[in-house]
Amino acid sequence: MRLPLSLFLAIQAVLALTPAKRYYDSHDYYVLEHDPHAGASLAECARTLGVEVVEQAGELVNHWLVRIPKGLQKRDSDPILRSLEDLRRTTDSSHVSSRSEEAIRRRRVASSVRNVFPQTLRKRVKRAPPPISPPKDVETSSEVAQRLEIHDPEFERQWHIVNDDYPEHMMNVTPVWDMGITGKGVITALVDDGLDYTSDDLAANFYAYGSYDYNDHTELPTPVLFDDHHGTRCAGQIAAVKNDVCGVGIAYDSKVAGIRILSGPISDIDEAAALNYDYQNTSIYSCSWGPPDDGRSMEGPGYLIKKAIVNGVQQGRGGKGSVFVFASGNGGRSGDQCNFDGYTNSIFSVTVAAIDYKGFHPEYSEACAANMVVAYTSGSGNHITTTDRGKNKCSHSHGGTSAAAPNAAGVFALALQARPDLSWRDIQHLCVRTALQVNPDDPDWELTAAGRPYSYKYGYGSLNGYEFIKAAQDWQPVKPQAWIDLPVVQLNNGTMDSFENASGGETIPPDGIESKLTITQEMLDQHNFEKLEHITVKVWITHTRRGDVEVELVSPNGIRSVLAARRNSDNAKSGYPGWTFMTVKHWDENPVGDWTIRVSDQRKEEESGVFLGWTMTVWGSVLDAGKDIRLYQVPLVEEVLPPGPSPNDEPADTTSIIVSTSSKTIPRPTEHLPGDHGDAEGEKHKPAFSTPTPPAAEPTGAAEDVAEPSSDSAIPTITATPDEGWFSDLSKLVENQMWFFVAIGAVALFGIGVGVFFWRRAVLRKRRANYSTLPGGDDVAMSALDRAGSGSRAPRQTKELYDAFGEVSDDEDADEETALRPHAISPGLETGLHSGFLDDDDSPTAGAGPKPARYRDEPESPVGEEKERADSPGSGTGSGSSWEHASETR
Repeated sequence: MRLPLSLFLAIQAVLALTPAKRYYDSHDYYVLEHDPHAGASLAECARTLGVEVVEQAGELVNHWLVRIPKGLQKRDSDPILRSLEDLRRTTDSSHVSSRSEEAIRRRRVASSVRNVFPQTLRKRVKRAPPPISPPKDVETSSEVAQRLEIHDPEFERQWHIVNDDYPEHMMNVTPVWDMGITGKGVITALVDDGLDYTSDDLAANFYAYGSYDYNDHTELPTPVLFDDHHGTRCAGQIAAVKNDVCGVGIAYDSKVAGIRILSGPISDIDEAAALNYDYQNTSIYSCSWGPPDDGRSMEGPGYLIKKAIVNGVQQGRGGKGSVFVFASGNGGRSGDQCNFDGYTNSIFSVTVAAIDYKGFHPEYSEACAANMVVAYTSGSGNHITTTDRGKNKCSHSHGGTSAAAPNAAGVFALALQARPDLSWRDIQHLCVRTALQVNPDDPDWELTAAGRPYSYKYGYGSLNGYEFIKAAQDWQPVKPQAWIDLPVVQLNNGTMDSFENASGGETIPPDGIESKLTITQEMLDQHNFEKLEHITVKVWITHTRRGDVEVELVSPNGIRSVLAARRNSDNAKSGYPGWTFMTVKHWDENPVGDWTIRVSDQRKEEESGVFLGWTMTVWGSVLDAGKDIRLYQVPLVEEVLPPGPSPNDEPADTTSIIVSTSSKTIPRPTEHLPGDHGDAEGEKHKPAFSTPTPPAAEPTGAAEDVAEPSSDSAIPTITATPDEGWFSDLSKLVENQMWFFVAIGAVALFGIGVGVFFWRRAVLRKRRANYSTLPGGDDVAMSALDRAGSGSRAPRQTKELYDAFGEVSDDEDADEETALRPHAISPGLETGLHSGFLDDDDSPTAGAGPKPARYRDEPESPVGEEKERADSPGSGTGSGSSWEHASETR
């Protein structure tokens, strides 16, 4: 018996109010995607599969969290996945009567269960800079505090609000406060490690209804672990109240909720539910976490999490969309780039990088073509001052890109008070149009086709509160979203299956390889497409060392987006199995023409790769908002080449693939944040990946290192091309690499050392030519020798060994040892070697009598010990005492 639709929806709403506590120690959890129109009820599907329905999976309609007791799991397969597979197989088997009641029931259930997703616990990582006199017409922090009656004792240390030393570098929100805009009515959720809602700085602005603890499954996001302070600090940046504790928040009359996910393992569906929690009331989700910022990870959200994010932007806030703010990452010192993070390179995220109080780019802040803006945070000797966990506590060590994101979220909260009707895409458009260019002489800046400066380090520039809200007040909302999925290009029949087995493709030659996709005006008209916003590029590349691969996209107007630059720490052999890059550098560009992808590596003989294929999607706004508007759907499988049918092109297949999830953790924002981030060296003089082309007067000349577009007859679809400066850190090594000059210096020093060696060796040989052996038993001064050759001279018995750096040689050949035997006697002569070399200085007193020798072999030893040493096995010759070569002591 099927329930009435109204009652069914009511049950769903009640179940979704408070998430049920999870018991991963005793149960295994799954998400079951149910098709209520296929004939079988949810209860019937659950009975057939042997699972217990727990609740609706967050805000995902027709997705249900189910579970089974532990102990049913087998080593070789999952019992629920195996049951579903058996169910589908037997319904298709010819030996089962299609008319039997059991067969009909099984077929109905098999059609109604679209997918089953096993849930494993994951863990995310949190992401956690010479004063000048301010101009006279700029208010100091003390003047602002007095005028606005701010009594918070640490307000004057909150330089990100009022910067006394560098007044051009701050969030610039005090003029917005003067307009009466302080964030009232706007709720921001800190998806983090909890929130100290008992703090005097946060208690009045805490929004309990939108808060939840997905780590311990309790209603309040109480910080528990010793280092659960990050969420509280970020919340203070946004909504610390005006009082007599610590400082104030950027939107100090707004509300903040805490959604705790970072203090322990978490499953995909809990993470998905967290990003949709209370999404009709909560406007902004501030997310300062992601995959590890280690320069070798490449990871993004799973299918259910992607669905939740898309659900948020499409259904959140009554259809205006949730605003997701993500920190770009703190892996700059490790050579990490935010385009290797599937959260920050999502078109649905506002990706925020860091800038310090002097306006410099901190070395830890990650660069990439997905960076939209920068916000102020730690570096160059300063941190962010904000609320801390505990009674009347204040932190003076907060920072990183994980502090830049909540500063941006605070500005967005002010904007949504001024204009509650702004959509998630309106927020992004305002970022692009109002961000202020900083350090205009930085070579990382390039002009886009729309005439805006863009930088991989700074995005479109620094977020300025006053400029943002002023523009928002008069903003005309953008039209609904449109997109075009371009055809998939398979190079030489390149393929890759879901197990990453590849075939075909084109080997990446020493000078790289390129391929083209063409967009025509007819395509734009067919898809009701007007203006360009984001571009996503999916690539399939195999390589023995992923960090050597470099990928860039060049537009028909010659605008270049570096999608992947070299990562020295990335030794993965998995390549790019359908990885998606994103760029915002082509915003408002005319997309008609040939788009070129260029793939290169480091030309190492021991490493190689194959370019299998690629595709591109352009995102923007519709031309005619009166036509039917499509809503984007997340494809179930995106990694195979060629891809299967897309849900955006045709109705979804009810027999879709069963997808399981793998276990991982969410690193804390501070886990990869350098301990000295507050003192991180800032810079404004070097490009992020290579030396870009100087901005030109015309947009089409903004990238001179790219060949001019030509006709299809001139350039084939796929061609190996010379190094035209795709990655000019290869072609301009002398300009960009300090180690090159160090190497040249080392070679020069080595050459000088070799020259000194041979020169001193020649001098010593000349001197040694005047030495002669002394008659046995004699002790004669050097002045007594006949230098003219009139006296009898014995043959030389020693071979000179000399080290150019004054070191004693420890390597002797057998013939050298023979020549150094101390008592070897030349034929016909009763001479022997003296036990020590004599002084070779030409001293005026040399003939006056004996003087202490300046060269000694060994300390003097008693006569009785001489024979014992001479006959000892350790002597090395068996005929005399051991010798050590002397070095000249001048």
